Amino acid sequence: MLDLKLDRPLAFIDIESTGANPRTDRLIDLAIVKCMPDNTREEHSFRVNPGIPIPPEVTAIHGISDADVEGAPLFIKVAPQIHSILLGCDLAGYNVLRFDAVLLAEEFARAGLPFDETAVRIVDVQRIFHKKEPRDLTAAVAYFCGESHAGAHSAMADTLATLKVFEAQLQRYSDIPRDLESLDLYCRPPRDPKWADKTGRLIWDNGELLINFGTQHKGRNVKALAQTNRQFLKWILTSDFPSDTKRIISLVLEGKFPAIDIAPAKPGHDAGKAGRPPE
Repeated sequence: MLDLKLDRPLAFIDIESTGANPRTDRLIDLAIVKCMPDNTREEHSFRVNPGIPIPPEVTAIHGISDADVEGAPLFIKVAPQIHSILLGCDLAGYNVLRFDAVLLAEEFARAGLPFDETAVRIVDVQRIFHKKEPRDLTAAVAYFCGESHAGAHSAMADTLATLKVFEAQLQRYSDIPRDLESLDLYCRPPRDPKWADKTGRLIWDNGELLINFGTQHKGRNVKALAQTNRQFLKWILTSDFPSDTKRIISLVLEGKFPAIDIAPAKPGHDAGKAGRPPE
């Protein structure tokens, strides 16, 4: 039982994938343990065909091969069901901020379903652990639970282990917040209000949208680049950039320039300025 104040479901998730890049690799296995405010739980598991080969070195880690997913559905087929399960939930997991939530958002974007991981509260059990005892999940299970993690790299086993470690963290550390708003801030400080996208590749400066990466074009006005160097903006669309960055650039190339607006903040957070595309 979680010693935690929940005002809506908290979904613990874990993903096994084709690789370690959350923006370009694909989901293979997804486990969800949905903790309800009344202390009941739901467990959901999805095995999907990633649509691309699974590298042998990755199979060696999680044990899932191309043959194992041959008859599984593509993500786009199960995306509506997964989306429905997670609707209205906050998220939790181990390294969920840097990997699972990002990869899931990219998969939903490819499936044409809205999913903004920055608009929900997130508990990253790894970040709590690293603030207290910097180690990995297997070590966390041993340290907090006094057990071995025999099912490492099985999505459901990792999800249940993460939940067990989080429960032990709540028991061990009395200074960890017990409400989701404070836990979200504990794991993930608010993003810079100058960021126009979720990762700060595009920023606002005196009302102008600027490039904020690289060396050649950093600080350049995006609107001006749409007139003088459209090839660079098109390169962004075909390269390893987050989907929301590409969406803004696509609109710019169509002549639809975003304006600074007060974007909706995560629940309970102060709103920040962000680029909103025209209605």
